[in-house]
Amino acid sequence: GYFYSRWNRCIWSSHDLSDIVFIDNYIFNKDVFIQFNSTVGKYVGYTEHGVYNAELWNNNTGQLQSERAQVETFCKY
Repeated sequence: GYFYSRWNRCIWSSHDLSDIVFIDNYIFNKDVFIQFNSTVGKYVGYTEHGVYNAELWNNNTGQLQSERAQVETFCKY
């Protein structure tokens, strides 16, 4: 069978909340094929399929704004 998962993670190195990094991974068969990193500010594809979808998702400004807002709503909450 096939295994698809998605996990979100917040990473910080100090008590100052201004340096929090939000990471959103899309995983297929235990390999990350797309990742959103809040420090980069866009999706990055790691496979041929991931690169194709990352380009589509990066052109959707609403989706990018929603991901960028996750630092405030998901991490700092």
